[in-house]
Amino acid sequence: MLPSASSGSACPRQGRIRASALRTLLVPAAALVYVLGTPDGQHRGLMLTVILAMAAVGLFPLLAAPALASSRLRVPVQIFAVVVITIGTSGLALLDGGVTSPLGALELYQLTFLAVVLPARLFVPMALLCLAGYATVAVAGSAAPAGFAWVFVCTYGGVAWLAMRHTSALASMRQRLALVSQIDALTGCLNRRGFDERLEAEFAAAARRGERVTLLLADLDRFKEVNDRHGHRAGDDLLAWTGRTLARRVRDGDGVGRIGGDEFAAVLVDADAADAQSVVDRLRTDLDPVSPASLGYASYPDDGDTLEALRQLADERVYADKLARHTGTESRTPAARPPVPAHPCSTPAISGSERRRRSVTDGGRLAVSVSAVGLGYVLLFAGGHPHRVGMGVLLATCCVLGTAVVAAADRLSRSAGLRAWMAAFGLVELLCSAFIVALSGGATTALAVGLLAPLPLIALSTPPRVGVPLVGVTCGFYVAVGFLVGATSPWHVAMHLGGTIALAVACGLQGAEAGRQRRRLTRLSRTDALTNTLNRRGFEERFAAEIAGADSAVSLLIIDLDRFKEVNDRHGHAAGDELLAWVAETLRATTQPSDVVGRLGGDEFVVLLASADAASAADRLKEALAVRTAASIGTARLGVHGQDFETLYAHADAELYTQKRRRTAAA
Repeated sequence: MLPSASSGSACPRQGRIRASALRTLLVPAAALVYVLGTPDGQHRGLMLTVILAMAAVGLFPLLAAPALASSRLRVPVQIFAVVVITIGTSGLALLDGGVTSPLGALELYQLTFLAVVLPARLFVPMALLCLAGYATVAVAGSAAPAGFAWVFVCTYGGVAWLAMRHTSALASMRQRLALVSQIDALTGCLNRRGFDERLEAEFAAAARRGERVTLLLADLDRFKEVNDRHGHRAGDDLLAWTGRTLARRVRDGDGVGRIGGDEFAAVLVDADAADAQSVVDRLRTDLDPVSPASLGYASYPDDGDTLEALRQLADERVYADKLARHTGTESRTPAARPPVPAHPCSTPAISGSERRRRSVTDGGRLAVSVSAVGLGYVLLFAGGHPHRVGMGVLLATCCVLGTAVVAAADRLSRSAGLRAWMAAFGLVELLCSAFIVALSGGATTALAVGLLAPLPLIALSTPPRVGVPLVGVTCGFYVAVGFLVGATSPWHVAMHLGGTIALAVACGLQGAEAGRQRRRLTRLSRTDALTNTLNRRGFEERFAAEIAGADSAVSLLIIDLDRFKEVNDRHGHAAGDELLAWVAETLRATTQPSDVVGRLGGDEFVVLLASADAASAADRLKEALAVRTAASIGTARLGVHGQDFETLYAHADAELYTQKRRRTAAA
């Protein structure tokens, strides 16, 4: 029987709304500190009024988070707050003198952060608003040095573009991981977790719209005999073929899942009993010649008004169908081997080095973007500068190094020395940037932006153990240049430094949350939902990692529960599920911490032993499992029976079924 998943909660959404509101309030908070710290400046009363208005608008989503979490106005209210903060930021910079004001870069900080938190369709109009506001300040404010506004816009624009690309790429990776975590690796259908989520979503939608929905369950008849007569590989081929057949025979828009060993399910959208019966008839036509199945279905609202009622009724009808059909000579027909192997549907591939390659590429592109902007400034606007040649050489060097990193990103991402290479690259870039700022005249010149602007993207794209020290060292270099070389005012250094740090922290938190989501999805994609052991995909990946460079003291055990099908048939799937969970826990408790336990499907478990003594381990496991169930166990040793998972599995599987046939003959 299918378990019901817990319903969602509005609490996480409230948390996201509050977090977004707090980040939005950073801009008026920073401006307030500056205004209160410089009371003798012009327009301080008007600026204070603007700041309070911005704070009031930003506070509304924070205070109204519980109501907004369940409201359709959630997104419009948040966007309105961002628009008001953006316009207010431009007004503050204009009142304080223009783009060279300590508040002049706040608009561009906002631009960079929006690139991280907004999807592209929303970021583009907001980016245009930010750039329009900054352009207004540049034109209407006090005159700035030649090229000053151009450097800031191009530098932060490039950083924002790279941040948006990085965020979008990681979002795509998370979406693919989410899909992989819901797909059964053998059949290409939804796995148990994925099907439960799909079923609950379709049921909720049907109840909300007053439509129909039907749950269809299918249980393969005598599938155990296929495994026992022909081995697990033949059984796997049959399961893959069945999953593909079900997916082909349901209608467009319906969902198919493998919810157990030889148990499948389908959710039929906007379908009543007549529609379900039509699907059942088509399935019988296809399945009966190869693998007959017992089928049952239940429809909302005719057969029940809750998911639990539909599950129970459909399960009962499966067993009623099994009893009605399995009589006479049919039960004595030999179990047939599937005629042809059926390959599972393809699922999105997630490379282990994909994120590393993305981070390496973004690091190189960041260096190229910032250096190219600085080089353009030197060529176009610094004609009379005494250190023009030196700055140009350093900027060109940074640009070449960044290009080399981009070109070598694929090789670097697979290198064991990746961290050392990227640390060396970051150090060279940092030293060059600090020398460029020093040569340009100090911490408030146009080229000083090249030292601080990359920090938000660095915080976003690198783990904290790397990003935090790098941000700290870079800020230290900026402060040192400000004090040793010069700055127009301490407030300029403080506001640019504080704004950059706040932006880097916000981006770092965003990146850390994305990392947690990615790790969770990665774990789900490799874990069996019922037993909390590794699933087929996760075990094969772990196997490959464990045997890389291992000696021959590694063994593979295949464990198959005897007469497990009878537990399901006599006591229901809930009892079978409970037994499988107990078996997994017993295997973990009986093996060593260094051993790896997985469930490949159905009642088939697998153990990777960090030992060559497979026979004694198999005896211990049989004895532990005998408390509740008999089991057959096949073994294979690395280097003796094969060098890869496929070969070892085939040997252990053959040994397992030799045991079964001997036991059957003795009985």
